Amino acid sequence: MNPQLLKDLVTMQMPFGKYKGRILCDLPESYLIWFQNEGYPPGKLGQLLGTLYEIKLNGLEYLLKPLRE
Repeated sequence: MNPQLLKDLVTMQMPFGKYKGRILCDLPESYLIWFQNEGYPPGKLGQLLGTLYEIKLNGLEYLLKPLRE
């Protein structure tokens, strides 16, 4: 796993939609499930959302906590 992806999850904001402006790691799980079912946006944002989905699905949010501080 690329450590920069984890850092981006705690710093990058959602650029569009209902949760525009919210830090990616703060997106609700239901929103990530919706993307999983409907398809992720292309490029880096899609990669980040897919990674965050896997992190939340597997209960690994604790990996992001030290990066937020």
